[in-house]
Amino acid sequence: MSTLPKTTALDLDLDGGWLTIWFNRPENRNALSSEITGDLHQVLTAVRNDRSIRGITLRGRGGVFCAGGDLKSFKAMTSGGATREDILALSRHGADLMALVNGMPQVTVVLIEGAAMAGGFGIACCCDVVICEASARFAMTETMIGLSPAQIAPYVIQKLGYATGRRLMLTAGRFDGAEAGQLGFADFVGTGAESLEVIEARIKKDVLKCAPGAIADTKALILAMPELDRTERIEAAANNFADRMLSDEGKEGIASFNEKRKPVWAERSASKETTQDG
Repeated sequence: MSTLPKTTALDLDLDGGWLTIWFNRPENRNALSSEITGDLHQVLTAVRNDRSIRGITLRGRGGVFCAGGDLKSFKAMTSGGATREDILALSRHGADLMALVNGMPQVTVVLIEGAAMAGGFGIACCCDVVICEASARFAMTETMIGLSPAQIAPYVIQKLGYATGRRLMLTAGRFDGAEAGQLGFADFVGTGAESLEVIEARIKKDVLKCAPGAIADTKALILAMPELDRTERIEAAANNFADRMLSDEGKEGIASFNEKRKPVWAERSASKETTQDG
């Protein structure tokens, strides 16, 4: 199992193979400061190849997920003589972080209370499952302050589709959690932290029934598909399936089905649930 790195702007909670990452700068509405983004990059890099960590949840302390970019640091850059190269480096760092979240081999869940704005909304678009409060607020506000939603744009379109993503990025349109469900951004909508956690628990239970390597390979295939032509897709899928069939997980899964028992990864999660219940 990976050793979790020390963090200053994140709280980490690893329980039963599930890592919860809390953005912990509520006084700044968990804006994406260099502290938060640096810590998040470090943690995700440390655990991405650890199959004992079955899933990852992103949340925000203080009843808010993330207010977006750290505008105080932006102001310091523009008034403090930052060069174009400095700004390019900042943007490229953002791109690296978005790609890292989007490509994590584990199932990623985001629980949104309060708000997810601008870059915070972009991070949410990179997650596999979005759970939000009906009263949560969303907007890509970059154009309102003369900026562009540059590095989040591909992930917004990936999540919302071209037409809706284009409209919301260009107009900085605001919407709430109920509308987020209608738009297809939110997979589940609840009322209050407790209801979000009930939904999250169901997701965790489902994920823990699945083989971690199979999840990682399936996610890799999903992410690769849009870049491949038909012939390449067929070959990529064939190789992916063959690798799974010949893997220890594939052999165990087929054997467990024929022997009418749970596979080892599901047995472990079931035993943890029994222990916790007891």
